Amino acid sequence: MIEPTLQQYIEEEIIPRYDSFDGAHRRDHAEMVIRRSLELAESHDVEPNMVYAIAAFHDTGLAYGRENHHHDSRRIVLADERLRQWFSEEQIATMADACEDHRASSKNAPRTIYGAIVAEADRLIIPESIIRRTIQFTLANHPTLDREEGYERLKEHLHEKYDYGGYLRLWITPSENSRRLEELRQLIAQPEALREVYDRIYDELTAE
Repeated sequence: MIEPTLQQYIEEEIIPRYDSFDGAHRRDHAEMVIRRSLELAESHDVEPNMVYAIAAFHDTGLAYGRENHHHDSRRIVLADERLRQWFSEEQIATMADACEDHRASSKNAPRTIYGAIVAEADRLIIPESIIRRTIQFTLANHPTLDREEGYERLKEHLHEKYDYGGYLRLWITPSENSRRLEELRQLIAQPEALREVYDRIYDELTAE
């Protein structure tokens, strides 16, 4: 389904960039977003090669820091001359928009279905996976925080992003993500259960 030469370029030149990112955004994250994006694409009238490339490039801007990574991902797509081997300028502009629109904190809906697909694929809402990725990010980027401080950061993050009134928006609904988001919100509402999950995962990660 994917153009073989494009796939070779992505696998050899783009995916390896994720190896240097934080633990929550490594190669396995990129591969997951690619897989889920292509699954979602089957239900929409979209060009699979574009979906594939968008998913691969969506977090490449992390090479320049997290705060503006979505803008940097857009810039990287627009500057990549190799992409012009497979896509028109119009397609590349759409792909760049989609990469910029994927960020969970965005208050605006994605400009195209391509942006909606990668945004939905990037939001793999599995409660324990979200907790694990948050702990991984804290350990990598806030190494001075101890267990208790890390737990407070987790609670703050979950409340701000995933709880009722949080900034996370799902642009393709109903979906499996919407069901799992409700599961996560129920866990957030149960402090003892949330702490049990946190301690178990924290111990696993710090024992490695």
